[in-house]
Amino acid sequence: MKFLCDGNGIKNKVGSFPQDSFSSMKCKLIFQIVVLVQSCVIFSQKRIEQKAEKAYEKLAYVNAIKTYERLVSKGYVSVEILEKLADSYYFKADYEKAAQYYSRLIDLNQEVYPEYYYRYALTLKTLGNYKKADEMMVFFADKRKQETRALLIQQGKEYLKTIEKNSGFYSIENTEINTKYADFGGAFLENKLVFASARDTGSIGKRVHSWTGEHFTELYESEWDEEGKLHTPTKCAGSINSKFNESSLVATRDGKTIYFTRNNYNDGKKGKDSLHSTLLKIYKSTWQENHWGKCTELPFNSNQYSVAHPALSVDEKTLYFASNMPGSYGQSDLYKVSINDDGSYGTPINLGPTINTEGRETFPYISTDGFFYFASDGHPGLGGLDVFQTKIASDGTIQKIINLGTPINSPFDDFAFVMAPNKHFGFVSSNRSGGKGNDDIYRIKPINKICTQSIRGLVLTKGTEVPSTSIMVGLYDNEHRLIKTITADSKGNFVFDEVACHADYAIRVEGKDFETKEEAIRVEDEGIEKQIQINETIQVLKVGDDLSKVFNIKNIYFDLDRFEIRPDAAVELAKILDVLEAYPHMSLAIRSHTDCRNRATYNLILSENRAKATLEWLVSKGINASRLTAKGFGETQLINACACEPINDSNCTEAQHQANRRSEFLITKL
Repeated sequence: MKFLCDGNGIKNKVGSFPQDSFSSMKCKLIFQIVVLVQSCVIFSQKRIEQKAEKAYEKLAYVNAIKTYERLVSKGYVSVEILEKLADSYYFKADYEKAAQYYSRLIDLNQEVYPEYYYRYALTLKTLGNYKKADEMMVFFADKRKQETRALLIQQGKEYLKTIEKNSGFYSIENTEINTKYADFGGAFLENKLVFASARDTGSIGKRVHSWTGEHFTELYESEWDEEGKLHTPTKCAGSINSKFNESSLVATRDGKTIYFTRNNYNDGKKGKDSLHSTLLKIYKSTWQENHWGKCTELPFNSNQYSVAHPALSVDEKTLYFASNMPGSYGQSDLYKVSINDDGSYGTPINLGPTINTEGRETFPYISTDGFFYFASDGHPGLGGLDVFQTKIASDGTIQKIINLGTPINSPFDDFAFVMAPNKHFGFVSSNRSGGKGNDDIYRIKPINKICTQSIRGLVLTKGTEVPSTSIMVGLYDNEHRLIKTITADSKGNFVFDEVACHADYAIRVEGKDFETKEEAIRVEDEGIEKQIQINETIQVLKVGDDLSKVFNIKNIYFDLDRFEIRPDAAVELAKILDVLEAYPHMSLAIRSHTDCRNRATYNLILSENRAKATLEWLVSKGINASRLTAKGFGETQLINACACEPINDSNCTEAQHQANRRSEFLITKL
């Protein structure tokens, strides 16, 4: 096991201290990322130019968005109408109006698609209403517990999916120096790797851990070649090693000064805390001709808490370390302390809650290119300690923390990540399965893994299947940030090249006189081919057209054996009413149909009554009766094979029967 135990044989884990506990149980959280869903958004009609009006003087152009707004102003409100209105303003970045309609949508207290809670929250944030936005985010998270954004809201992190994306960028293999005992850690001292090992079993009276049965760890050094192969190790000479534990060394670039971790033991004396435990301290030694000089402990050490695992900044003016000193957030935190020009030290500073958690943060390391690495079991990982990477700016700002993924990390403890200066190899320690001993040192080499694919698509006009031209296609990442916008070609084709694999995207299609449509896409190891159909916002009408299809009007339902217009049917009829009011020369034929159930004569009468009720409703709203005709067809014009005659019975589903219970509004005059 990894460092350390006290002089009495009390077991400690890596980077933690006597009171710490650790479970190697793997934490698995499977996330399903559903980034964005299809949205149907209707845009405003732009003014028709005079030339176009002449060319189509016998046709009518219907602006759906204006119709919906007029419907709402008249009190005809439905989930569908509010969704489309809110989305239209949302995609146009008119967040104030979008928030207005999203608010009315939510206030209906009807079942709505969870995406609208999320979009409503975003619009509220743009308006500065963060309290209400947070409430909407909670509603969204509750309805989408397995979606990435919900997890971000609930837990603030993205786990396994992010780790998967960061995996596969290193090769890994066991090194030549490992034994059946604990071998771990690593620091570069000239052309040697210095590491800790419990392999020394030859000394008479050598102290042994009562819990593990292994000897205390000591520092060893092994020369490495250009490929990172390690030669036979030898124990570090001089006063570095004692009869207690040593580990975690870091050296200055000139090789003349080292800092390392040891149990609280110096000048032949063992220190203990108030609980009689021997904790950890950092010691310093300098090279004196042909040996390491006297080891001195650093002034911020204490008998009452542990200080361990030193690392140096690139300029060697800052020392980083792990400690559980007062003020720590968790079991062990990462700290920094300045090294002054006169050799003195500043006051240790906790790196803060961005890096430190209630768990263990330990084994810091700074590469020559300035990246900060550390091991943690508090940040989301694969289990045990995982290795993480970030960068700390000169002002102390900490960039995004990244889990290095597999094979660096495993379900076990992975720690002590180091890269050889100006070399293409490094080392990491782990107690993963398949090793030679308790802890092993693994050689790692970066892999230039770049997986990209293409997203190819075709935009078609829904209904006509004719390729849409002059259409803008936007590619968004999983945080809905625009990556790139392109224009579909004359045949409706578009291509996004060099898109990263194993990532989620959204494709947004929009254009003049077309609805905006957005679809989620997941790119794996193969390219994507996508066909997207979009609706025309401005519809061309002619005699014989069914106006109900223009607006995708739902079936107008009546209660059983009744023909009165219900409130939900009135919302649908209001769309027809608005068009008739906008085009006073238009005439319609109302045609009502039933399914096959009940007697044919009964159905004919019922459909006649419902068609007449529809006509009378429109007349009651101000439409001249001379513009309307009404006729019922009963079950004589079924649109599927759901006939019931002669036994008045059918095996069709309710959904199939429902398709036949429909009303049509055919244009007879313009």
